[in-house]
Amino acid sequence: MSAMKIKKGDTVRVITGKDKGKEGKVLVTDVASQRVVVEGVNMVTKHQKANGMNQGGIVHQEAPIHVSNVVLVHDGKPTRVGIKTETKTVDGKEVVIRKRFAKKSGEVID
Repeated sequence: MSAMKIKKGDTVRVITGKDKGKEGKVLVTDVASQRVVVEGVNMVTKHQKANGMNQGGIVHQEAPIHVSNVVLVHDGKPTRVGIKTETKTVDGKEVVIRKRFAKKSGEVID
């Protein structure tokens, strides 16, 4: 199980499926199943039973989508994500720092 290159809060574009071309912000990431929940994408209808908290009824909510079906949007353009590693010396110890970068522009994302 490897870490995903898409993080919570990233803006992504859907590249396949019924919502192809839609953009949204990542709300939730699930590394174990390699899925993300994107705002306004892959909407499903759920019938919810009433309980003390809510009155129930038909609820529309986002469902998870596989991370391979989305691409990161950086500066308004879709781009692949790469990882750069840097080593810095902090208090006499070498520390490896991983940074994401946009492959299209070469700019560091975070």
